[in-house]
Formats: sequence, C-alpha cells, structure tokens
Amino acid sequence: MLNLEQQIFKQLEKAKNVLLVFPADWNGDAVAAALAWFLLLKKLNINGEIVGFKEKNAKNNLSFLPSFSEIKNQLNNLRRFIVSLDISQTKVSQIKYAVDNDRLDFIISPTAGWFKPEDVSSRVGEFKYDLIIACGAHDLEALGSLYDQNIEFFYKTTLINIDNQSANEEFGQINFIDLNAVTLSEIIFYLFKNYRPELIDEDLATCLLAGIINKTRNFKTANLTPRTLLTTSQLISLGARREEIVDRLYRSRELTTLKLWGRLPNNLQIEADKQIIWSKLNPADFQETGATEADVADIADELIANVPQTKLIVIFFTQENSKTKFLVYSLKNLNALEIIKDYQPHGTIKLAQAEAASSPSLIPDIITKLRSALDKIGDNVIK
Repeated sequence: MLNLEQQIFKQLEKAKNVLLVFPADWNGDAVAAALAWFLLLKKLNINGEIVGFKEKNAKNNLSFLPSFSEIKNQLNNLRRFIVSLDISQTKVSQIKYAVDNDRLDFIISPTAGWFKPEDVSSRVGEFKYDLIIACGAHDLEALGSLYDQNIEFFYKTTLINIDNQSANEEFGQINFIDLNAVTLSEIIFYLFKNYRPELIDEDLATCLLAGIINKTRNFKTANLTPRTLLTTSQLISLGARREEIVDRLYRSRELTTLKLWGRLPNNLQIEADKQIIWSKLNPADFQETGATEADVADIADELIANVPQTKLIVIFFTQENSKTKFLVYSLKNLNALEIIKDYQPHGTIKLAQAEAASSPSLIPDIITKLRSALDKIGDNVIK
C-alpha cells in the first residue's frame, strides 16, 4: 500500500494540468511553498498554474521570489462549452459568428442542402485542471472568491491538501497534515527531498527558506524546533539566498510603512497580560503618510516579534462613513473569524476584518469580547 508521500507524487505524475492554490490572506509561508511547487512542476515538465485570490489588505512582500510574477488572481477558461454539429449528411462551407446584444450566434453555411435543429448538440467540457494542490489552507473557504466562484470545480477535481494547522478540515482526497512542523515550507522541503532531491536548486531552496523566515519572523518566534533549524541549514547549503530574503523582508521597509509605524504607538494599548495589543488609526493617518491597509500587516509582524506573549492584535480604522473598521490578527491557532463572529466578519482564521457603527463604546466592547474569548480558550490554545 502506498504511503501518503507516494500517493501525492503518483497523482502528480498522472496529472496533465495542475493548479496550485493558497489562502486569500497571502500568508507568506503558503505563498512561498506554492511557488516552490510551481518551480518543481517546471522541472518535471508538468503544466502548472499558481492562482491566489487576493484580499484587499493582503501583503505583497514576496515579490522578489522566483516566478512570483506568474501568480494569477483568478481562474480563467476553467471549463469549455462545446457546441457540436453533425456533418455526416452535408459538409460545411463557411462558419461565421455574430454578437446580438447578449446572444452569440453561429452562422454555418452548408456546402449543399441544409442542417436541421436535431443536428446540433451541446455539452460542457472537462475542467482545465485535473489536479489541485492546496498549500496552507485550513479549509476551502480560506481560498476566498477563488473557491466561492468555482465550488463545483473544487469538489469534482482531485485535491491534495498540504498543511500544518490543527484546524485543518482534511478537505482533500489526499491530506498531508504535519502538526509537528513549524512551517509549511519545511513540510514541502522534506516531500521534495524524499522524492527527487536533485531537483532542489537555488531558486527552489530560496522560496522554501523565505517561507520559513517569514513564518518564524526571522527565527524570533518561540516555537522554533531543531527540525526547523536543520531544514534551514540544509536549504542554505543548497544555495538558498538567505541574505537576499532577510534584506527584502526586514531591512528594506517602505517609507510609507515607517511613517505609519510612527503613528500607531500614539494610541497603542496592551491588555490581558500582553495577550491583546490594539491601536487605532484615522483617515488622516493614511492620507498624510501615503500608507494603505496592506502596510498595517508589516507593522503587526513587528509587534508580534517583539511581544511574544501576544495572541491577538487589533487595529481600528475610523472611517468617514461614521463606521469603524477593525482588523484582527490572531496567533497561537486562534480563530479570528470565530472570535468576532458577532460582527459578520470576513477573511481567514488568521486575519479577519469587520466593521460596525462608530460609537464611544465600540472599542471597549470589542476589547471586552476579545478578553472573554481568550478566557474561554485558556490553556487549550495550541502553542
């Protein structure tokens, strides 16, 4: 009987067209792992595409990685619609088409005689891809609109689900879930190493090391393991460009991010023994610094790295429509969507956002609910 690793690569070798997907929050570890898969497919001469729907505030800090520019934001030409004409009785002389308002007409002229309505048939073709590899998604909803707009495709296509989250719902036909791995990229490294180690070149190793460095915040997180450090060492020995990764992720902050970072400490608050950190911004902070919501993610990373006890980071944005928007970044396997479910949030379990009518009591009420959620979870949080 084949083990899970063998099943993964057996499916890969059978596939003609592979789709690589990752969560809509563009988690750096998942994006880097998917890029590594994309590079492997090229080496194996397997047709592959990498697609990730992008949330408005998703980060874009891995653009220096090989093949990053080939990531698409939506599925195109997923399935063909086929119109067939029986030409056994008469041959075709000419084919034209015309668009009439919302209707497409095909004008077919026979060589002799004529065609009858019963000569025409139609059918839906096969899906463009025959295999999906999902990287770092705890469920299909984490893929955002990519899944929401193509539900039938995801349920009718063989799917390999690779993850390291305990919340993973095992939605694939093959589920490779390693809860002992700190990062998804180290899982992918060992899969590749056990399969065809000679295919791991400098570019592929760089992608995987970038995933590890991004997830561990340059090895500052408290959950580092000997395996993570050993993987890092092996990737560097294979040519992974560590200095380039660190420079691009941590030594070259955008000026707009630095300006916004200067605004946040003015309102920074720490609650519940440093488990909750929150701050608020207003429209002027973004207008005057030139920053966007995406820049907030970089600031959240800095807070996480410097306050390791943190479980939730909340950023409030007052808006001109008398509403307050808030982003909740969760750590330690907390489900951000569940914690603020009373506010109809959207996003992922790691980064959820919602909005509510502005009022003097809004922020205190939300912080109270977050404290209550942490008290209920207590020691059951996975470190």
